Amino acid sequence: MTTLNRLLAGVRVVDLSRLLPGPYCSLLLAQYGAEVIKVEEPQGGDYARSLEPQLFQLVNRGKRSVTLDLKKPEDVDAFMRLCDTADVVLESFRPGVMDRLGCGYDALRARNPKLVYAALTGYGQTGPMRDDASHDINALAISGVLDQIGAAGQAPAMSNVPIADLAGGALHCASAILAAVIGARSSGVGAFVDSSLLDGSFALNLMAMTAIRGIGKSRPRGADMLSGGLARYSVYECSDGGYIALGALEPKFWAAFCKAVQRPDLIGDGTSPRAVAALVELFKTQSRDHWQALLAEADCCACAVLSPEEAMRHPQILARRMVDTVAGKPAPACAVTFGHAEVPVLAEAPRLGEGNAELLSAIRSDSIAG
Repeated sequence: MTTLNRLLAGVRVVDLSRLLPGPYCSLLLAQYGAEVIKVEEPQGGDYARSLEPQLFQLVNRGKRSVTLDLKKPEDVDAFMRLCDTADVVLESFRPGVMDRLGCGYDALRARNPKLVYAALTGYGQTGPMRDDASHDINALAISGVLDQIGAAGQAPAMSNVPIADLAGGALHCASAILAAVIGARSSGVGAFVDSSLLDGSFALNLMAMTAIRGIGKSRPRGADMLSGGLARYSVYECSDGGYIALGALEPKFWAAFCKAVQRPDLIGDGTSPRAVAALVELFKTQSRDHWQALLAEADCCACAVLSPEEAMRHPQILARRMVDTVAGKPAPACAVTFGHAEVPVLAEAPRLGEGNAELLSAIRSDSIAG
């Protein structure tokens, strides 16, 4: 019988976070095999249940829900006992909230020294803005990322992919949790993970930092190497209103593109405004699908800009089995494919408090008996 890597099987995560960054972080851990127990308020639970139910379904797959009112001493006691059995606690309250409730990091660590406690917030545990409210757009604005997104001469563009929530916050926090769990297993000592949307977003702004290091300042919006400043790396509108994304950054890809569109005169000029103007005019002569078919043969990093619905039907997406089904509706599958590993199949997002009987009854009984 073949032995499989069980990934995070056996790792228990107690998650108090709400809305998007924290739940997406714990979704990643659940996809890798961790047991995630979602702790919610008895009245209404996670705000996302009512604000955007479909989003709640997407980011809370594979978790179990328990309800606790941490303003009640008996529920704080139950929460502490639950955390005694945990490897990770994840929360997204403003700094100091958990301490005021009597169940912050120091209180939990005293009972469970190997515990990894992750606080995922807007601005982190320190600094003049530590207590301020924040959302994705605020972290992007303050980090300098939002300034860099959009077309030249236009206002900053808002992305429908919450970059700060997902990449700046959730992904950085998840990787830090994994590092701390590995360290706790080898050292016997847990860790406090202080992760913020602002810090993570600032760390992602590498192209602007590259310009600052090289020429002393960031380039204007839409003028950097990867934001539209080069003819060979940009987005072009076609005759039917569709778009082609051209990523012919390397000389060999640019040469292949120029030959495919019968503009060999541009091979030595992939950066000038003249080349940009030439391609703007060129792409408007044919439809998106025409250019897609022509350039696919050239192997020059050019492709059609697809709608989300088109992406779900794309042969590569389907071949990679990236479209899952949750509650009878489509959902993104785990973004990583593992070999020789036991990968869980995630259940639908839990009903509010559906894990109370299984997870809390024994804890409360032990408390009464004690």
